[in-house]
Amino acid sequence: MIPRYGETVRPGIRYTPRPGVYAVLPRGGRVLVTHQVEPRPEYQLPGGGIDPGESPVAALHREVFEETGWRIAAPRRLGAYRRFTYMPEYDLWAEKICHIYLARPVRRHGPPVEAGHTAWWLDPGDALGLLANSGDRAFAARVL
Repeated sequence: MIPRYGETVRPGIRYTPRPGVYAVLPRGGRVLVTHQVEPRPEYQLPGGGIDPGESPVAALHREVFEETGWRIAAPRRLGAYRRFTYMPEYDLWAEKICHIYLARPVRRHGPPVEAGHTAWWLDPGDALGLLANSGDRAFAARVL
């Protein structure tokens, strides 16, 4: 069974499954996270949805690059969790199935290419205090 974090399931709401991949990215005693401005300002593990026909690892590489501008290496799956949430940018109630990886950031290619995202290097304790969702915090705490 996949653990659930965050909001409880709301009765009467139809949730659409939305698989995604997210990365814990430590390097040199710090951790790389993304700050997203919309739909609400928050710090997150870099990552996002897996496109149809895309493998989880390919999606992880794509999403980390889009949200941070960094290329990664040696992704290793840590596990998964579920969270039920409303995604205003898609006008969608989603059951997010979040697959979490540990990876090594190896090279910065430039700023994030995804609008509204900035990359931040944080001390692990600061990152754990700033990550917006409890599932991200729980998985990051295992390896930081």
